[in-house]
Amino acid sequence: MKNLRLGVGGMTCQHCVRHVTEALTEIPGVEAVQVSLEENVATLTVGESFSEEAAAAALDEAGYTMGEAQAQ
Repeated sequence: MKNLRLGVGGMTCQHCVRHVTEALTEIPGVEAVQVSLEENVATLTVGESFSEEAAAAALDEAGYTMGEAQAQ
């Protein structure tokens, strides 16, 4: 398991936070998700099967954009 911090573009309210949380939670390999509207980031706890491409696709499908990904 590792922690990953993803920038998320397009969030404007708590409704957006819920959509982003739901989209990221459904990705294989994601164990936990915390989304911060104030910082426009999502902090994920992920396993080996996680892929950043899947995260970008899930966010795009939900109407948001993925920014920089940083391991923590």
